[in-house]
Amino acid sequence: MSDAGTVAHLNGIDVYFERRGEGPRLLFLNGSGSSIREAGAMIDVYTRSFDVLVHDQRGLGLTSIPPGPYSMADYAADAIALLDHVGWETCSVIGTSFGGMVAQELAVTVPERIERLALLCTSPGGIAPSYPLHELADRPPEERASLGLTLLDTRFTPEFLAEHPEHQPLAEIVSRRNAGAVRSDEQLRGEREQLLARASLDVVDRLGRITAPTIVASGAYDPIAPPANGRLIASRIPDADYREYDGGHAFMAQDPRAIPEIIGFLQG
Repeated sequence: MSDAGTVAHLNGIDVYFERRGEGPRLLFLNGSGSSIREAGAMIDVYTRSFDVLVHDQRGLGLTSIPPGPYSMADYAADAIALLDHVGWETCSVIGTSFGGMVAQELAVTVPERIERLALLCTSPGGIAPSYPLHELADRPPEERASLGLTLLDTRFTPEFLAEHPEHQPLAEIVSRRNAGAVRSDEQLRGEREQLLARASLDVVDRLGRITAPTIVASGAYDPIAPPANGRLIASRIPDADYREYDGGHAFMAQDPRAIPEIIGFLQG
């Protein structure tokens, strides 16, 4: 199925969504600050095997930026309303980074609607929080600059990248994206509200409610969602499959094993 994009009025806001591809139904949940347009290449990886439903989450992209604060329950409720809107009683779900947080909240809220679940480079909050990205905006510019690419992969120092040119293309893509990102004040507010909602997540003690077969995947050098967080998630979900890959927060683009194994899991 191919959908050029549609807006649905859900939970009092206008939600922009698309459907792409053919195959089993898969809800794709994006990461922090990421819209469909920005994550298009990653989404397309899954459209070759699935009927993918993806939306700009509240505060981002072409979806409304309502007054805050936003909660993780709000993001899960938006996803549920979208499933209802398109008539999907059940589907598989993949969530990356912030999307993985939403996916966890969704899966503990309506476990009966999730067929299979993939949680990538994400955290459960509470005793295992993700890196506090909401605090970066308050830090001096020189401190933010010093963090540089090491927030993507702890190894990505200038010295490491000089010695390992195979990682340079990914580093350059991320650097260009960060340097070229121009946001209006309203867009910045939406992103800020999302980051604050992200910081409030605590789903640790509810993970046992998840009944779907689940894969939890982490990058070995991820400073945003460390492997320990992924292992904790997997330990709290019955029979979850934990896998660790060679890479950082973008291990899907770094370890060639990752995407085929995740797709294989979601296909059952």
